[in-house]
Amino acid sequence: MTHPDTFGARSALSVGDASHEIFRLDALQSRYDVARLPYTLRILLENVLRREDGDTVRAADVEAIARWDATAEPSSEVTFAPARVLLQDFTGVPAVVDLAAMRDAMSALGGDPSAIDPLIPAELVIDHSVQVDDFASRLAIRRNAELEFERNRERYAFLRWGQGAFDALKVVPPNTGICHQVNLEFLARVVETRDGRAFPDTLVGTDSHTTMVNGLGVLGWGVGGIEAEAAMLGESISMLVPQVVGFRLHGQLPEGATATDLVLTVTEILRRTGVVGKFVEYFGEGLAGLPLADRATIGNMSPEYGATCGFFPVDDETLRYLRLTGRSDERVALVERYCKENMLWHDPSEPATYTQVVELDLSTVEPSLAGPRRPQDRIPLTQAKTMFLGALETFGVAYGDGVDEAVVESFPASDSPAHADPGASEPSTGQGVSPAPVALAPTWTAGVPCELDGEVVHLSHGAVVIAAITSCTNTSNPSVMVAAGLLAKKAVELGLDRRPWVKSSLAPGSKVVSEYFDRAGLTPYLEALGFHTVGYGCTTCIGNSGPLPEPVSAAIAEGDLVACAVLSGNRNFEARIHPEVKANYLASPPLVVAYALAGRMDLDLTTEPLGHTANGEPVFLSDVWPTPREVRETVEGAIGREMFEKTYADVYTGDPEWRELEIPSGDLYAWNDGSTYVRRPPYFDGMSLDPGSVDDVHDARCLVSLGDSVTTDHISPAGAIRPDGPAGRYLIDHGVERKDFNSYGSRRGNHEVMVRGTFANVRLRNLLVPESEGTWTVHLPSGDETTIFDAAERYLAEGVPTIVLAGKEYGSGSSRDWAAKGPNLLGVKAVIAESYERIHRSNLLMMGVLPLQFLEGESRESLGLTGRELFSVTGVEDGEAREVTVRADGKEFRAILRLDTPREREYLRQGGILPYVLRKLEASGAGGSVPVVGD
Repeated sequence: MTHPDTFGARSALSVGDASHEIFRLDALQSRYDVARLPYTLRILLENVLRREDGDTVRAADVEAIARWDATAEPSSEVTFAPARVLLQDFTGVPAVVDLAAMRDAMSALGGDPSAIDPLIPAELVIDHSVQVDDFASRLAIRRNAELEFERNRERYAFLRWGQGAFDALKVVPPNTGICHQVNLEFLARVVETRDGRAFPDTLVGTDSHTTMVNGLGVLGWGVGGIEAEAAMLGESISMLVPQVVGFRLHGQLPEGATATDLVLTVTEILRRTGVVGKFVEYFGEGLAGLPLADRATIGNMSPEYGATCGFFPVDDETLRYLRLTGRSDERVALVERYCKENMLWHDPSEPATYTQVVELDLSTVEPSLAGPRRPQDRIPLTQAKTMFLGALETFGVAYGDGVDEAVVESFPASDSPAHADPGASEPSTGQGVSPAPVALAPTWTAGVPCELDGEVVHLSHGAVVIAAITSCTNTSNPSVMVAAGLLAKKAVELGLDRRPWVKSSLAPGSKVVSEYFDRAGLTPYLEALGFHTVGYGCTTCIGNSGPLPEPVSAAIAEGDLVACAVLSGNRNFEARIHPEVKANYLASPPLVVAYALAGRMDLDLTTEPLGHTANGEPVFLSDVWPTPREVRETVEGAIGREMFEKTYADVYTGDPEWRELEIPSGDLYAWNDGSTYVRRPPYFDGMSLDPGSVDDVHDARCLVSLGDSVTTDHISPAGAIRPDGPAGRYLIDHGVERKDFNSYGSRRGNHEVMVRGTFANVRLRNLLVPESEGTWTVHLPSGDETTIFDAAERYLAEGVPTIVLAGKEYGSGSSRDWAAKGPNLLGVKAVIAESYERIHRSNLLMMGVLPLQFLEGESRESLGLTGRELFSVTGVEDGEAREVTVRADGKEFRAILRLDTPREREYLRQGGILPYVLRKLEASGAGGSVPVVGD
């Protein structure tokens, strides 16, 4: 369709020998003052301006953004068409499985299966499957890679088939790096060129931390796998023009504070501010001194502070990073010229207009951790010991239960930083003169004996059993990685070693990290402390921490210990890191090394020694903490452009084992009915070309009743598969031995495993069975206590629909499509929550589940709901209603139907987004038309 160019925005841009068509934002300036718009909205404006066709994108859609009212509640719907899609293998496998199943369905409907093919570039990085089985050994990386291939050969063969079967799908093989770091260092274009046009590089990704690339001036965010699949197939993303919060940074980070400390502070501030569903954009004089890696660290944790994105506009620092990472001179010139010509170059002298402005003086940032359960619960390092001891009661540890009462009585019984000890000392920078040696009374009165390498140690509450430098958030940042290496060097030179019960690991986000560690001479010191490279992937941060040493595991079980993990990750939700580790703390890489040396959380690293020299002299954190100058000089001398060029020269080829995988051929996948990894999903079974309707729900039972802050980690299967649970029993019944269970993430291509693992988190607290934790519920009206899967199977057999009751922030955390697919397959028809995290609400409706929300001020508790009632939801009006009526055994209340846009209502009427897209593509191929909202 010819572009109407209503606003006269079409123009040409010459860069070098190339000429590109562009759509200029300043063409609208005289009418709408687009210069006041935040940079994120300028990118959205260009997106609709370029796609205007008078049909699916009209002039009114352009005006909806150009006339943006910073203070208004979001109400104008627009569509966003990303330039590309980023996938990782946990979410990528089910996405490719769904595309393969859609080809089968298209064939069954008489259409052309090849019509199911990504219409925009889709790049999948295999980074989520490597586990820390072997550690503290130079052979660890080799052994872990071997085990990864043994466990995932079938999945990898399927992905290699997909790479050949789908023209626009590229796969980065395993043992290369973390998808977000690969995106930052290699995949991101900043400005894209296609079909003679130049336009901003934008994307959506099947991982929440897609926002990391926001630090490079690329607008993108995480979506569920089902939404990403639709985007790949040409379906634009429906959204309301958002509010934008401006975050002004000024000052400079003090000595001793790291980018990790900064992002934990930002996360705490923005969670308190409330930015769910909003864009966050950073500005201010503080940006000039903030390296791009630090910006990426902050952008990465947007999901942790709840924002859709955390954006840094393009400036000179962006160009410097592009050059460093090996982008071509032509690309760098295009980025600079396009952004300066099209109002996307950061101009600090003319700040945009924002819905709200939040400020942070960087000089106030102090060394910090976050935990023990949530990333927004920041703890100053000076108070880490105090806060850990205070949190013990929340883990069921009584004051007399192996804890020195005299010590604990003065500590608050809360894991919230709001209850910090008012008598705590001023924050320490970790620098300066070593404090005087402290005579330490033992914190614990008892411990569980544990024999390790012929030595008997005693483990107690607070033992740090995992210390992991892991995750895209920090392993992409040379300053904190080099700081960890320098701290290790100083510690080794003073004769310190990690404690024997600590499982230590180093999982760089890309092979470039190993290159600069080697060049800086830091690798031997890290390895001397057990921080050998275990693989290039997410590992511990996503629960692939591997088994603890058997004696440590036995001691934890014997003493029911509150064991701890310290990791440089972005997520620390309950049972995520390791099922046997209850308290998990996020920290900078150098602090991870420090806690490996200390081996305990009940230790004040700012006043108590990490250990002692061979002469018995105490060694304090300040003795080994590197100075900013040491870090800066090491980084400058160790990192070069050639490292990135070498690492990414042949990135899609992979090692011999990847290249030699046997793969099936053909456009249609040859499903193996005996597979326990990849199975054809049932979403399209019995599907007709005609959509159904959105019906009321009658006589439903509550399957699960949940409290506040239930995350997708609680809902979606993740981590290890328990042999005594429904998924474990399924695998055993199919001849899989316990040692070959692998993880839920690796089996996301098998719906039979995943549905059995839905709501199976060992820390899930279902209020229908208040005495229990884990996958338990009560079947009604029989009153039988059983697993959630088994109860759901009974309800499905009885023809009884089910609902879920929930509190605030339902579905926060990772963008897990199985948190919506699982409930759908369990027969859940509706969720009634006090509030939702953005991605999960979207995923629910895209799988045909009604997302209902209690009215303001109402909740399960205020309405007196026990969850044992018989529920009916009426007045849905085929998805057109704004509110519905809920009846529950004589109680009646209104609830909001959270379908926020006409497009979302259409998805629900079609039974979900995948049937909608399939019908649309089939009709298009047949020469007909499927009604599209907005047509």
